[in-house]
Amino acid sequence: MKAEKENFFQNVYEVVKLIPEGRVTSYGAIAAYLGTKGSARMVGWALISSQPFAAIPAHRVVNRNGQLTGKQHFEHPDAMQERLEQEGVQVQNDQVVDFKKRFWDPATELL
Repeated sequence: MKAEKENFFQNVYEVVKLIPEGRVTSYGAIAAYLGTKGSARMVGWALISSQPFAAIPAHRVVNRNGQLTGKQHFEHPDAMQERLEQEGVQVQNDQVVDFKKRFWDPATELL
């Protein structure tokens, strides 16, 4: 079981590394792409386990509504927003502005 979990986590990291700068995706979109629809929380756990986040662009993963729900896991509360804004992604009230326009779906983008 542990090997399966580690394999899943590694697969999450590999997908997250492919998210282009200036784009965002959701925990659920990654889970669906990996064939585990409904396991969005496992994607979140994988990202939390990837400390430090510097190795992967975890700031580009938000919830299904574009909210920065993982921001508390960064070095300070504004780090996730700051990283997104450095890439040209506008954030207001902890939510990605133009989320649908910025959304990167691995199921369609990685064909």
